[in-house]
Amino acid sequence: MIQLTDGAYTIGGIHIQELVHSFDTPLYVYDADIIDTQYARLKQAFSSCKTRINFACKALNNVKVMRHLHDLGACLDTVSIQEVWLGLKAGFAPDEIIYTPNCVSMEEIDLAVKEGVMINIDNISILEQFGLKYGNSVPICIRINPHVMAGGNINISTGHIDSKFGISIYQMRHVDRVVKHTGLNVIGLHMHTGSDIVDVDIFLRAADILFEQAEHFPDLTFIDFGSGFKVPYKPDDYSTDIEELGEKLSARFKEFCAEYGRELELWFEPGKFLVSQAGTFLVKVNVLKQTTAAMFVGVDSGLNHLIRPMLYNGYHHITNVSNPEGALRLYTVVGYICETDTFGWDRKLNEVREGDILAFNNAGAYGMTMASNYNSRFRPAEVLIKQGIAELIRRRETLDDILRNQILD
Repeated sequence: MIQLTDGAYTIGGIHIQELVHSFDTPLYVYDADIIDTQYARLKQAFSSCKTRINFACKALNNVKVMRHLHDLGACLDTVSIQEVWLGLKAGFAPDEIIYTPNCVSMEEIDLAVKEGVMINIDNISILEQFGLKYGNSVPICIRINPHVMAGGNINISTGHIDSKFGISIYQMRHVDRVVKHTGLNVIGLHMHTGSDIVDVDIFLRAADILFEQAEHFPDLTFIDFGSGFKVPYKPDDYSTDIEELGEKLSARFKEFCAEYGRELELWFEPGKFLVSQAGTFLVKVNVLKQTTAAMFVGVDSGLNHLIRPMLYNGYHHITNVSNPEGALRLYTVVGYICETDTFGWDRKLNEVREGDILAFNNAGAYGMTMASNYNSRFRPAEVLIKQGIAELIRRRETLDDILRNQILD
């Protein structure tokens, strides 16, 4: 998150111009202090329950960031065997990792079983195969689709009736039969309604559905409510009221535990909430291009580095950090990729000049993890600012990285 201090923009107390001079652009910068604040806020909101926070590393999978969250006390949410392996490399113990894949083969799930992590199964076919192979020898979690859309964008919602994620609540009779026939050891139930939860009461309605299903499983030790907490993207944007959610859900969860007969653990798997606001993406202005309809600002990046605006119509506030006193003008900020890669239409920016540095806010989640080498462009470097020190945590790619797995002879 950038701050204007004495006429110059900083991140984590370090001048942005200093960061650019040291590490060049394009550049992802993460402020550890903001990650710390977000983690502490979530823990405090649910402090009355036995709560476990699993960082959803699909949002930001740099090992140094994952280690930092582990040091704070976080566990890990993964969606692929590769993320499991990264988590183990980052120092997470197997029992600190939950693995929630979607549409993967039984062979991949076998690899996760071998690593000893918690397996979260989201379809009946795999549930039956798993039960026939492992019986009750490997404890599992089951992901349920409550058919509740808590967010406002169907592209990032996973709880609606047409979603590929989870086992429908209307299929639970089938689940019961599979569990009983194979002797599966179900110790957790899971749901994730998607990103950008804006209505706490809708989320609570989905939680009540999960509580109803939990009554069919007598050996539970935890219930995982996913995440999807909304963070503010625009200066006047709204966000999930974590404190209200914490108060209401904690009370309901404790009521359920009393009815269930013992205290369970309350799990969450936030990604965006923990790291989005901590990230800033810095780019350099290559060219100004006036057309009959717009003034384009062309920068040294594109959808290959930050695809959210093109994929989800995601909004990132943009600031010209090189000219904080410049007059406001309208610009359309675009990338250098041979596709339409518009970061923002008609943005009010302080007068932009070629060579200026622009900063994209809220770039900590689903930025670098979704980056690619499209147009054979190199992926950018990453920097973590911790206690006022900027550490390079991923080098900028080179042509050697592009060619590494190609057969040239």
